[in-house]
Amino acid sequence: MNILDKITSDKYKEVALRKQLIPTRQLEQSVLFQRATVSLSNKLKNSNTGIIAEHKRRSPSKSIINNNLDVFEVAKGYENAGVCGMSVLTDGKYFGGSLDDLLHARASINLPILRKEFIIDEYQILEAKAYGADVILLIAAILNKNELKSFSEFAKRLKLDVLLEVHNEEELHKSLLSSVDMLGVNNRNLKTFDVSLDTSKALSKLIPDDFIKVSESGISNITAIKELKDYGYQGFLIGENFMKTDDPGYSAKIFIHNLEN
Repeated sequence: MNILDKITSDKYKEVALRKQLIPTRQLEQSVLFQRATVSLSNKLKNSNTGIIAEHKRRSPSKSIINNNLDVFEVAKGYENAGVCGMSVLTDGKYFGGSLDDLLHARASINLPILRKEFIIDEYQILEAKAYGADVILLIAAILNKNELKSFSEFAKRLKLDVLLEVHNEEELHKSLLSSVDMLGVNNRNLKTFDVSLDTSKALSKLIPDDFIKVSESGISNITAIKELKDYGYQGFLIGENFMKTDDPGYSAKIFIHNLEN
């Protein structure tokens, strides 16, 4: 069983338990559920840099990245740096995140926030809305076409943006849905954890222009972004590069300054 299968298998158990603890009605009655969302795809369309900065404590491939930071401060730092949006990992077992991280980030900033999660159930999309997210991630590697369609349409009804992540051509073909705003190409193979920007480059020409193209993982320098822009990418998800420093916000600020100059 590869790591993605393990995470997904655990996620089914976790979501079943969460559904017993907090009923759907309770999520729908939360204060943030009525909040007007901010579109990440619109922000990316109008940005020169397209940086989506991530809060990530650890990962299965790198173990601990940074456990010492307050998500509220990280979010503020990212906003001050001028990022387009923030990604918050909410998986606990493998990434050390939580829905509380999403709440704290939401309390800190007005930027669009992506709930980075392994979504396998509509319930998690309701959670995303209830805890203040503006965008959800759907991963083509763990969902069939019907699930991708129904989950993305459900998210759109809740006024959430949808970032759909693919790793290869086969996943891409089942992901070209009108209910998807952004197509993310993950340069990390979630089964082997190898990283290559060639994945983004190869798939770019197969993504229709109706979608905002987002490149994810393994982006650690300005050169990579400039290269990927030539392939039509407007969004760049960067986590580890900022999070492994003592001040992710400051690191993002310097990165964006260098990118703009």
